[in-house]
Amino acid sequence: MLITRLVLAADRFRQWVIAQFVILLLTVLKLFPADGAINFMDRIARWIGPKTRRHTLTLTNLRNAFPEKSEAEIREIALESWGNMGRLAAEYVFLDGLFDFDPERTEPGRVEVSGIPLFLELRDNPRPFIVFTAHSGNFEMLPVAGSAFGLNVTVLFRPPNNPYLADKVFEFRKARMGNLVPSHAGSSFALARQLEHGGGVGVLVDQKFRKGLKTKFFGRDVQTNPLLAKLVRQFNCEVYPARCIRLPGGRFRLELEPAVEIPRRADGSVDVNATAQMLNDKVESWVREYPGQWLWYHDRWNIKRSL
Repeated sequence: MLITRLVLAADRFRQWVIAQFVILLLTVLKLFPADGAINFMDRIARWIGPKTRRHTLTLTNLRNAFPEKSEAEIREIALESWGNMGRLAAEYVFLDGLFDFDPERTEPGRVEVSGIPLFLELRDNPRPFIVFTAHSGNFEMLPVAGSAFGLNVTVLFRPPNNPYLADKVFEFRKARMGNLVPSHAGSSFALARQLEHGGGVGVLVDQKFRKGLKTKFFGRDVQTNPLLAKLVRQFNCEVYPARCIRLPGGRFRLELEPAVEIPRRADGSVDVNATAQMLNDKVESWVREYPGQWLWYHDRWNIKRSL
């Protein structure tokens, strides 16, 4: 028992040290101009990323997803993906200043929005709805955009594994993104209550889910969370795709697309498996368009054990 307690205490201390280092780094970054700090983190991530074990997984994922691409192209996408990760970390610090979109302003800013009529229609005609997205670009900006338009959206998010970082991230997100629900065993009930009360829900759908539905992603087997499909089956709500695209010059485009048609069985009920596959197909189309803006170090295909 003593050895177990010592091991657990050592692990907690290790996580605390890592969290303090990350928090210190982000605090120091805030002392510098946003664009310079973000570009610096881009370069640092491109340097550190290839030196980590996750880089092997990143390259394997890319080779499997794009067998038609050359090795030089694969490595270029991998570096861009690491740079995207570095930018995302730094943008946490500057998000208040980066998100300059104002629905009432006519001149362009750092953030542009496609699908404004849909945002306004959802705001002016309240009803239950679901918005789904993926880990592409700065996906954290999407719930901020929802708040800017006055939408009542509850966002499901997965906290970092490090509990000390998780607390800081939750504090940051809650102040800027409205209602938040950490992903855990009871999170589906919180989302269901939001829909039952006529509100909106936001979910990421490109994460690995060990007990998920058997589907395909880039032609390979994956397991997909059935939560969205089951919520649609229960509440018959509309489902909207949304994504963030990085543009040149440190700019962003946020896109809210028209509601998708939910696959149904002959009796009119929601086809849960087909809906899960439809989500994967939509995310795959986004990733193929901007492959360097997706986080390829995720073990989406559950292949880490074979590396």
